[in-house]
Amino acid sequence: MSSFPQLVFSGVQPTGNFHLGNYLGALVKFVEMQDRFDCIYCVVDLHAITVAQSPIELRKHIREVTAAFIASGIDAEKHIVFNQSQVSEHAELAWVFNCIARLGWLNRMTQFKEKAGKDRENASVGLYAYPTLMAADILIYRATHVPVGEDQKQHLELTRDVAQKFNNDYSQSIAHCGFGDAFFPLPEPVIQGPATRVMSLRDGAKKMSKSDPSDYSRINLTDDADQIAQKVRKAKTDPDALPSEIAGLAGRPEADNLVGIFAALQGTSREDVLREFGGKNFSGFKSALVEVAVTKLAPVGAEMKRLQSDHAYIDGILRRGAERASRLAAKNMAAVKDILGFVR
Repeated sequence: MSSFPQLVFSGVQPTGNFHLGNYLGALVKFVEMQDRFDCIYCVVDLHAITVAQSPIELRKHIREVTAAFIASGIDAEKHIVFNQSQVSEHAELAWVFNCIARLGWLNRMTQFKEKAGKDRENASVGLYAYPTLMAADILIYRATHVPVGEDQKQHLELTRDVAQKFNNDYSQSIAHCGFGDAFFPLPEPVIQGPATRVMSLRDGAKKMSKSDPSDYSRINLTDDADQIAQKVRKAKTDPDALPSEIAGLAGRPEADNLVGIFAALQGTSREDVLREFGGKNFSGFKSALVEVAVTKLAPVGAEMKRLQSDHAYIDGILRRGAERASRLAAKNMAAVKDILGFVR
């Protein structure tokens, strides 16, 4: 198999109300990876319209995600930050992949089943074909690494299947065009860290979500220090002291969640947290968690608010990022057309 320059791609939907789960599950990884890789980070607004959106709210949320990227420490000068709809090659390659992917592959996607629910006949074609657009997002840049949450891992596996099938189906043309034995890499998922899946502060069995009716179920990135502290102190726990070893967290989802959040914010391990707090009650642990959470998150939220009020600055980042992304995408799309046999 051909070797490819290492490149990271990941995208975030502009759905509003960025929260702690988004920060620990995505943004912390994004920032860490930019020190070791060339990175492309995308606001995937084309994915957002697979369900109905208010144009005014969508525009606001695109800028919010961009502000979160920058406030979290992503360097938009060294790396590329843009919104998907400004680079038309994403949609163009997605059509090619619609003709490569098999219906059986898409029928197995569990996220479509969850989002469409019982009313599948009224779901949009876009929601069904979401994974092929995601594959195009990644492969239009021939990215090799993709930081993803557990809920997107199945989609990345489909991306690898699409890349492999394209390479196999067009192997002779790929070689004839001078690309060796493969045009697309098989991108690797990057799923790491102590809090890849952050759960609700009110129910440790449910994922932290912006759609939860209780604002106390999540810490929003734009919460101030007082709001963060109040939500941590009100977080659901159980009556027992914290265990000294990981095995003691079994069957205690709320305790497990708070320990994971502490470890992720502190940049340490669950084991280290339990060595420090094992045997202690939750009141003392929560006080320490408040201090860590406020120290880490309050400056990010304050910077997000400042950036969101400067539309010209945010839009400039997206425009310059799209120009850089377009140069890469156009080159790769031209090669795909040659491989497919299109006349251009």
